[in-house]
Amino acid sequence: MGNSYAGQLKTTRFEEVLHNSIEASLRSNTLVPRPIFSQLYLEAEQQLSSLEGSSRVDNEEEEEEGDGGLEPSSLSNAYQLPPPPEGCCTTDGFCQAGKDLRLVSISNEPIEVPAGFLLVGAKSPSLPDHLLVCAVDKRFLPDDNGHNALLGFSGNCVGCGKKGFCYFTEFSNHINLKLTTQPKKQKHLKYYLIRNAQGALTKGPLICWKGSEFRSRQNSANTCSSSLFPLLEGSGSLAAFPSDPVPGTNSIVPVRAQQAGPASDHPSLTTVTGPAVFNGKDSPKHPQLVKNNLSALPRPSALGILPNSGPPKKRHKGWSPESPSAADGGFPQGGGNRAKHEGSGMSCIPQAGLVGSTSVTIPVVASGEPVSVPDNLLKICKAKPVIFKGHGNFPYLCGNLNDVVVSPLLYTCYQNSQSLSRAYEQHGASTVQPISQEMQLLLTVYYLVQLAADQVPLMEDLEQILLRSWRESHLTEIRQYQQAPPQPFPPAPSTAAPVTSAQLPWLAGLAASSCNDSVHVIECAYSLAEGLSEMFRLLIEGKLAKTNYVVIICACRNAAIDSCIAVTGKYQARILSESLLSPMEYQREVHYELVTGKVDSLGAFFSSLCPEGDIDILLDKFHQENQGHVSSSLTASSIKKTAMLDAGGVPVCASYHLEPRGVRPFQLAVAQKLLSHVCSIADSSTQNLDLGSFEKVDFLICIPPSEVTYQQTVFHVWHSGVLLELGLEKEPVTKQRVEQHVLKLDVEAQARFKAFLQNSFQNPHTLFILIHDHAHWDLVSSAVHNIYSQSDPSVGLVDRLLNCREVKEAPNIVTLHVTSFPYALQTQHTLISPYNEIHWPISYSNGVDLYHENKKYFGLAEFIDSTLSGHSLPLLRYDSSFEAMVTALGKRFPRLHSAVIRTFVLVQHYAAAMMAVSGLPQMKNHTSVETLEITQNLLNSPKQCPCGHGLMVLLRVPCSPLAAVAYERLAHVRARLALEEHFEIILGNPSSGITVGKHFVKQLKMWQKIEDAEWRPQTYLELEGLPCILIFSGMDPHGESLPRSLRYCDLRLINSSCLVRTALEQELGLAAYFVSDDIPLEKGTKNEALESDGEKLSSTDEDEEAGTEGCFEAGSTSEKRSPVKRERSRSHDSASSSRSSKASGSVLYGESLVQPLGPPQGELARSPPPCGPSEEGRTPGEMQRLRVSQGSTVISRNSPGLAPQPDCSLRTNRRSLQVPATPSSQLSSSGSSSTCAVPTANMLVLQASQCSMAKACRQPPVVFLPKLVYDMLLSTDSSGLPKAASLLPSPSVMWTSSFRPLLSKTMTSTEQSLYYRQWTVPRSSHMDYGNRAEGRVDSFHPRRLLLSGPPQIGKTGAYLQFLSILSRMLIRLTEVDVYDEEEINISLQEESDWHYLQLTDPWPDLELFQKMPFDYIIHDPKYEDASLICSHHQSIKSEGQGLGRWLNRGMSRKPEDLYMRRQTARMRLSKFAAYNTYHHCEQCHQYMGFHPHYQSYEHIKSPTFTPTTGRHEHGLFNLYHAMDGASHLHVLVVKEYEMAIYKKYWPNHIMLVLPSIFNSAGVGAAHFLIKELCYHNLELERSRQEELGIKPQDIWPFIVISDDSCVMWNAVDVDCAGEQSREFSWSERNISLKHIMQHIEASPNITHYALIGMRKWASKTQSSEVREPFSRCHVHDFIILNVDLTQNVQYNQNRFTCDDVDFNLRVHSAGLLLCRFNRFSVMKKQIAVGGHRSFHITSKQVSDSSVVIVPSQYICAPDSKHTFLAAPAQLLLEKFLQYHSHRFFPLSLKNHSHPVLSVDCYLNLGPQISVCYVSSRPHSLNISCSDMAFSGLLLYLCDSFVGASFLKKFHFLKGATLCVICQDRNSLRQTVVRLELEDEWQFRLRDEFQTANAKEDRPLFFLTGRHI
Repeated sequence: MGNSYAGQLKTTRFEEVLHNSIEASLRSNTLVPRPIFSQLYLEAEQQLSSLEGSSRVDNEEEEEEGDGGLEPSSLSNAYQLPPPPEGCCTTDGFCQAGKDLRLVSISNEPIEVPAGFLLVGAKSPSLPDHLLVCAVDKRFLPDDNGHNALLGFSGNCVGCGKKGFCYFTEFSNHINLKLTTQPKKQKHLKYYLIRNAQGALTKGPLICWKGSEFRSRQNSANTCSSSLFPLLEGSGSLAAFPSDPVPGTNSIVPVRAQQAGPASDHPSLTTVTGPAVFNGKDSPKHPQLVKNNLSALPRPSALGILPNSGPPKKRHKGWSPESPSAADGGFPQGGGNRAKHEGSGMSCIPQAGLVGSTSVTIPVVASGEPVSVPDNLLKICKAKPVIFKGHGNFPYLCGNLNDVVVSPLLYTCYQNSQSLSRAYEQHGASTVQPISQEMQLLLTVYYLVQLAADQVPLMEDLEQILLRSWRESHLTEIRQYQQAPPQPFPPAPSTAAPVTSAQLPWLAGLAASSCNDSVHVIECAYSLAEGLSEMFRLLIEGKLAKTNYVVIICACRNAAIDSCIAVTGKYQARILSESLLSPMEYQREVHYELVTGKVDSLGAFFSSLCPEGDIDILLDKFHQENQGHVSSSLTASSIKKTAMLDAGGVPVCASYHLEPRGVRPFQLAVAQKLLSHVCSIADSSTQNLDLGSFEKVDFLICIPPSEVTYQQTVFHVWHSGVLLELGLEKEPVTKQRVEQHVLKLDVEAQARFKAFLQNSFQNPHTLFILIHDHAHWDLVSSAVHNIYSQSDPSVGLVDRLLNCREVKEAPNIVTLHVTSFPYALQTQHTLISPYNEIHWPISYSNGVDLYHENKKYFGLAEFIDSTLSGHSLPLLRYDSSFEAMVTALGKRFPRLHSAVIRTFVLVQHYAAAMMAVSGLPQMKNHTSVETLEITQNLLNSPKQCPCGHGLMVLLRVPCSPLAAVAYERLAHVRARLALEEHFEIILGNPSSGITVGKHFVKQLKMWQKIEDAEWRPQTYLELEGLPCILIFSGMDPHGESLPRSLRYCDLRLINSSCLVRTALEQELGLAAYFVSDDIPLEKGTKNEALESDGEKLSSTDEDEEAGTEGCFEAGSTSEKRSPVKRERSRSHDSASSSRSSKASGSVLYGESLVQPLGPPQGELARSPPPCGPSEEGRTPGEMQRLRVSQGSTVISRNSPGLAPQPDCSLRTNRRSLQVPATPSSQLSSSGSSSTCAVPTANMLVLQASQCSMAKACRQPPVVFLPKLVYDMLLSTDSSGLPKAASLLPSPSVMWTSSFRPLLSKTMTSTEQSLYYRQWTVPRSSHMDYGNRAEGRVDSFHPRRLLLSGPPQIGKTGAYLQFLSILSRMLIRLTEVDVYDEEEINISLQEESDWHYLQLTDPWPDLELFQKMPFDYIIHDPKYEDASLICSHHQSIKSEGQGLGRWLNRGMSRKPEDLYMRRQTARMRLSKFAAYNTYHHCEQCHQYMGFHPHYQSYEHIKSPTFTPTTGRHEHGLFNLYHAMDGASHLHVLVVKEYEMAIYKKYWPNHIMLVLPSIFNSAGVGAAHFLIKELCYHNLELERSRQEELGIKPQDIWPFIVISDDSCVMWNAVDVDCAGEQSREFSWSERNISLKHIMQHIEASPNITHYALIGMRKWASKTQSSEVREPFSRCHVHDFIILNVDLTQNVQYNQNRFTCDDVDFNLRVHSAGLLLCRFNRFSVMKKQIAVGGHRSFHITSKQVSDSSVVIVPSQYICAPDSKHTFLAAPAQLLLEKFLQYHSHRFFPLSLKNHSHPVLSVDCYLNLGPQISVCYVSSRPHSLNISCSDMAFSGLLLYLCDSFVGASFLKKFHFLKGATLCVICQDRNSLRQTVVRLELEDEWQFRLRDEFQTANAKEDRPLFFLTGRHI
């Protein structure tokens, strides 16, 4: 090869590698040596760089700005514009007639285009961002190669309609191009204009002028290599559906054109094409989404009708009018709206065409010599070759185009990998060379070489290979990018020599040399055309029979390569070609084959297999012979059963029971998570959801158009009781009412949804939850519907309804999407915030069971785990006999769709199995082991149950026409075998309900104890226990749940060509199941034999280890097996042949010969193998004699066991299994089919006498899969996840780039969501496509949530539970906990001779009221722990029963228990309630705002003052509703440091800010300042009004002082029989505060009352408490204060607690009246924050701040080293006295007869010490104390009114104690002297104390002494 040119490999290294590779190839027949190029170029240290990397870059901008190499552009030769005509328009973008020509302006306007003209876009230098629309005669435009354009010009103006422009210069002047150079069409006519899916005119492909677009190969590597319009010179107009040429696009888009004119009567003309790929911004190499879809072709309406100009030109000779259509237009109808527009990995899924029935498909863009496709290619090759366009130009194909498929999928992949390095360059990293084209092709060859014969290439795999190779080649640069900041200068380029185009063919051939001709390389000298011709020649000659892939390379011209790869393997080509069909086209193809009789040849073939002739003849013969009686093998009971009977003599099955309905822990957890997210939305600052404004919850559940799903959802809602709980219905709830809340998204949905929107609009205080269940279904954009609504009105229905403006803007609608497969809703354009996603929680975390449930969910992951070696239940299997039969028939019938073949083979197998079981044993050889097993257990399961319960077999047939064929055929066979009453066959169609025979309906009604004569099963769940085959059709499951009696899930017919993650998981989700958690499905513990895997049980070599590669069965070839077979021990297959389903005479046993039958502890399996002794005549005793040698585990109906096997000893290295000889046919294995020929007369399987329902809760169903899907699930990628997880997540999305990591096995659901949000974008047909904000927060809809969880796990129950708890929470938001405590000390109430007997008085009579005595007793329950106040009336009842109970209060209570132990009641907020800041409604919106504008004719005269601290959010300051809208003044009294936060939350309220010295003060300071301020204001107002002639007494003197927790007010209505009657009835109702205030303010003589209050509400209010309308007693919480009368009575500004009691006593002692209106009551809300709880007593030293301080530490001796506390001295004093006053007054403890005398103040000394309050003021009212002896004296800050003479009036017990409290020690001594205390009291130095304050905090000092 020499070293004569640059880039040649170093010979030493190259020769060494070459020698090693050749030597390895010679020595090995099986091992694939590592290809030489991978040794040379895949080393991590190699730094590959492409010689062409810098030169082969497309740049559309350069082409647009330059002249395209056609002419010089020199400023020296400036072009002079001719002067425009006078009066014409010269505005850029407009023609001279003044009409707008800009594309953006007229894109949606209808434009008339004459025949033969095309719309093109002209570029104006003055409008660089715009295109001007022109109509140009196509004859003057070039073809795809830039040739054949006529000289000159002919065009029309689309603006003014002027026609006949014959010169481009004239035309450019008319459209105001304003050119500075000579006008030339090649320079300024740039783009074809096309219509997109929305019908808008958009920029299309570049016009390929000669030398411009295809200038030269060396200038551009990513050229538009073939024409977009190969038919423009032929006949027919063109239309197309848009594609999305975006990186990651794996698609082939059949672009169809509808013929018109004389050619319209021709049949469809077809071939397959891909999306055209163009230079520049719209090229797939750019990761940005482009709005204009590039492969769309012009619509007829826009581009006119092309004339039929005769026969096609020579290069189109292959377009035969007789060619049948391979792809019809039209969007998928009905359930086919999945619209798999693009392939997801293994294949290319086509975009659904959207045109009429007569369509043609444009061949892939091409250039060069035409290549003729040979006739009869399909007939000779038995498959359509699939040709993947690679690099460079691709030639035209002509001739028999129906027998070949062309795809751009590989080209797109290559383009994506070329753009990998841009991800680094965008972030400022140094230039990293992309992977070269040569290396791309070599890696592709290497990938194909490694594929096994039964594998299909996956584009995702190739993308990862290219990505890994590129990463390994640039490790240094990548690490620099990832770890270091961007370098200012790029490093030196790598010196590693790249692969050259000359080396490429040789290296590719070397790589393919060791693969047994699986990959064939063809090198071309001049163009790909000769290589393709050579390939077709080899195919016709049969020389590529063993070749699966042909690689064609042309590397001869200027170091640029052309390449393509043809898939010629029959298996691979069939799958890839069929995958091109959309779901709708797939069904149409199948329907066409059925109605045209193409399938008849299949039936003839099956008949030829039967030795006795046609199967139908055999059936008829059997039917005649057995007419009148059923087969004895099925009627004879094989096991004597002792069935329990119920009272009516009907057999009862103990195993059959209905599942108890209830909410599982998981569901409750998810419901709470949903509620939490809703609350988070409400709590956010965006104010998108105001939960406080809603009073109730309503909902609508939207589901796919499946009748079964609809009935199932209705059933769930009905039985959940949610309608009753939400208050939407009353008992009894009818089904018709339930149906109002479930909406089936069909053509009738729009009207009902409109009613829902109207309801939501009319009920703004109802929160509507719009639940979109099965949300991954129908994500088609409504824009698609707008164009194609006539053909399918259901297209885009979800988008039209759920994404309509009304839903998005409604503030009371929350949308909840619910799905098991959320991937299509997790894209860059999603409307759902990642914070609004709720994922189903995991069961275990670090080995801990998070949610204990008695059932374990068994989903896809568990099914896959069950196939691992060592598990006892291999639940995922494939049927190798079936697959071999299908493969053989696929070769025999290449023109039949494989779905047709698979369906007919499977139906034939079921029919043969039914015949074999029914008494035609010769038919056992015409079915597979798996199908025979299913059929045997189906027919035998009812015999094991006294009631006849059986199992369900799910037969999934996605294609509806094939499902109908299967149903008819199986029903016919069942009828001929007289099995109509043995099992039912049900055709499950989404569009219709369930039809079940009368016999089985009767059974179901009996089992479920249903007496309704009209009842029919409407859901699959109601088929519980019914032996049946459910033929489940429809392209997609729609969320239908299956019963527990499902034992077999036969998915052998699922469309394996549509491999996307959603589709796969959706199909496998049908088998998802709950099993009892007490039966582990992992390795067994009781039965050792069950613990072993199938390999050990079936091994015939004692020395073979479980980890070795398994041996193949007799007759298997030595071809390579797929990697999955090397990884899984259960994947070994039998020999493939067209007749492999027949039993062979001698076959080596496969690995899983003995199928483990049950869980380790418990019942027999639901799916035993179909071989075993006949049940007839076998007793349970005989069954028990079958034993497993080790462990002696008995096989019985109640013990685990293994099915008996044929007479053979299967030994392992430790165990042996010995079973008696039994007649048998074939043995089932996991993932394999092993046959064993033993003569037999019948096929009954051994079954324990046990109802199949008993096993239902212990074992999931067995799932049968197509081999392709099985391998996809069981093979793993480098991340450890199944390969299926790395597939495209949904057909409606696409990857943003190949430059993406793999999903990780350790990813959580949240991380997986973020992965898809980063790496996927919606296709143009996706409803989120227009949401272009790409991840910005403002692009998310604020009231939209997504709930995702595995299929069948209970999501419906979870969201129904969410509705319940949401409703409860809303009710809770409209409810409050109010204190509900009975008044205390009722038994101690003074018995007075005087009562207010005027029971009906609305206001107190002043004269009567003045005669009433004052009740000193405190009755407010919040003072339960306060000292009792004694009066002379009580002194005589010293130790009464009531007093004894009172004195024993609080002995064991902790201080902090006071709040927690108070009783509360939950009350619904009335319309007159006071609210906190969380309440928002329209009525009080202005009230809450900064600028109140509301006006009211009613006015409350008394201003309201509310002291508050720590409750800016929770304080009830919104009195708008309480005042019923009346005008009022409300002042908040706050501390200085809290002023800002209160102002923020309550901007409309007046703030009275306390001076800063009161920042640590208590409520006494607030009350003191309120009263002082108000009196001062009263004086000022009186002075002002007196000048106006108004008397001072006419000024209103009252204010309201209200607690910040007063929430509602009530009034008592009393019905008295007579004025003086003691008997009356009363009721209490909620009223407004306005009503109360107006009533009290209207009281006569009101100014004579100093304090007015009301009762505190309690639910147990006694009649005696409300009987008298007024009381003269203490008032609390809500008081109306006369600031005039109380001028000389002050609040104690130092007080923290009991200041209202202290003030009440002061007011009464001053001779003033306190009146309590007993007919009014106030409710106080329990608020857990703020208030008196805001004060915390801690150590003043920071280091000790966490130490708990107890009340005994609140005082200390003066000058001691006691820990000082950070708390006000007054607070320490009050708290100490409350809990430790017995230290000062030991004689007073529980001594009510001898209370403590308290002078001028009331301090709480605790509940066990009584006090007697006296006032020292002259003329004050005090109780008579002459006959009382006090046990103590309390002098608190006494003033000058307290003198020695005053104290000498009172008598004290001997040993009574004194406590004097003063501000400082000096005052203390002066007080002792002034009051002559030492005359009667003895003091000691150690009896002096102080509060535990530092000196600067001004502690209080007190002195104690004893009475002498």
